[in-house]
Amino acid sequence: EAFARMPQLEREALLKDKASLAEVLTYHLVRDRVKAPRVGSPRTATTVNGATLTITVKNRGFKRRGFKVNDAKIVKTEILASNGVIHAIDSVLIPR
Repeated sequence: EAFARMPQLEREALLKDKASLAEVLTYHLVRDRVKAPRVGSPRTATTVNGATLTITVKNRGFKRRGFKVNDAKIVKTEILASNGVIHAIDSVLIPR
């Protein structure tokens, strides 16, 4: 869904450039098992390609809401998988 939201020309260019696509995909993966942060405690994680992601959450009332990875909103947290933890996001993260 996140790739479908990308501008068509940008998505098509990315899919044609295997090296850039690999960089983007490995930018979404970290080696550590990163759980959702507590309110007010941002956390960083190093991606497989060596970049750093910042994971934050804002407190809204008594619940933890507003989870983000860099500028992407986390729409579902802590989906447990046999090889790690998944946090579903609403957009494609592009390395700077």
